Amino acid sequence: MSLNTQKLSFKEKVGYSLGDLAANLVFQTLITYLAYFYTDIYGLKTNDASVIMLSVGLVAAFGFNPIIGALADRTRSRWGKFRPWILFTAIPLGVVALLAFSTPDFEYKGKVIYAVVTYTLLLLLYAANNLPYSALSGVITGDMSERNSLSSYRFVAVMFAQFFVQVFMFPIIESAGGGDKAVGIEIVMTWLAIIGTVMLLITFFTTKERIVPTLDQESSLREDLGDLFKNRPWIIILVVTTLIFITLAMKGGSYVYYFENYVDAETLSNFIRPILNFLSGIGVNFFGENPVSAGFGLFNAGGI
Repeated sequence: MSLNTQKLSFKEKVGYSLGDLAANLVFQTLITYLAYFYTDIYGLKTNDASVIMLSVGLVAAFGFNPIIGALADRTRSRWGKFRPWILFTAIPLGVVALLAFSTPDFEYKGKVIYAVVTYTLLLLLYAANNLPYSALSGVITGDMSERNSLSSYRFVAVMFAQFFVQVFMFPIIESAGGGDKAVGIEIVMTWLAIIGTVMLLITFFTTKERIVPTLDQESSLREDLGDLFKNRPWIIILVVTTLIFITLAMKGGSYVYYFENYVDAETLSNFIRPILNFLSGIGVNFFGENPVSAGFGLFNAGGI
């Protein structure tokens, strides 16, 4: 197939980018709110929440990701290698994302077990969805200019998801729950799960795999995993990437604690009230009335 026949339509580019939008609604929510949810909403001890997030995250980075990547590369179906993973993980990912931010009334030990199980399943499904999704761009087209264009669409989608989650989600949680964050976050996550699932299905139905590897490119799963863990540059990149994501999670998660527990509400209210009044006057105040959630949203908006 020539490169001229691998030009991508606007519909396919948008459809593909929606997959990253859906994935980042989950990812940005995890790095921004999960620690706060575990400790201040679900009632886990800080040490327990930290151990859960770090240990499960390391298992995902060094266990789930390499194995799923190798398995996806061996997938053969009438839909291609990577699109089936997007199709079959779309609904489970949405369901587990909702469950991970739900607050069942268990005793403390049950809460810890529930958090471990749901977070592990969430990272497993996220990897099973997002790794094949990322690889999909390499088989949609061989035209490098089209791949670059596809990346720009993805970038816009990622920025949109980041902006929504970090700027608007906290005020929406406050509003949806009527001040009850446990209720509010379940309502918001329900809608995000539904919207994200629909977006992933759109990605599946609007994309096409055009590049198929020849048979002499095949190798066994054991060979691939063995090659990976013997590849020193790959191991270094994996470790550095893991540390970067840990840093992002620590940084992103700390902002909620700062605004919730350390900023004086009255002082913050006096500071941001003129800003909110101005935004209301021009019809763009989406930050709500609560000074903490509004201040958090405005802070992230300025940072982004």
